[in-house]
Amino acid sequence: MNLTPTREGPRINDEIGVPRVRLVDERGQMVGVVGRSEALTMAANVGLDLVEIAPNADPPVCKILDFGKYKYEEQKKKNEARKKQKIIEVKEIKLRPSIDDHDYEVKRRSMTKFIEEGDKVKVTMRFRGRELAHQELGMDVLMRVRGDLDEIAKVEPMPRMEGRQMTMVMSPK
Repeated sequence: MNLTPTREGPRINDEIGVPRVRLVDERGQMVGVVGRSEALTMAANVGLDLVEIAPNADPPVCKILDFGKYKYEEQKKKNEARKKQKIIEVKEIKLRPSIDDHDYEVKRRSMTKFIEEGDKVKVTMRFRGRELAHQELGMDVLMRVRGDLDEIAKVEPMPRMEGRQMTMVMSPK
């Protein structure tokens, strides 16, 4: 049973198992193709590690550098990339077929804000009681929403009925 811990990231020092490597020294100068033991000796002489940068190259490219500092820099790059990532959320706005003009404007402003922030908006038209017999009124309100937000958003699936409600999803252009 193999109990050696496995590590993520590049191989370093004695983990490099190829006989010859293409070496880059600590100043970034290309040394050329040398034996693995010679490369390890050069790294030890300057007090740094031999790190395999491009394992798939022939021969693999190794660089003499401080592995702790290298790991720290890689972690900083990952964190920076994660910060710049935007998670798209789906915000839901609920409407009624008999919505008043002012109420509609308030809902439209919040939909505009969500879309400008990069989120999708699920517009739900809820029908109660006899309103279900007049689905065209709900469709008219949804088409009004679509027309008002046409410059900044597009409708992904067209409005469709699901039980007692009609839904439509709008996403930023």
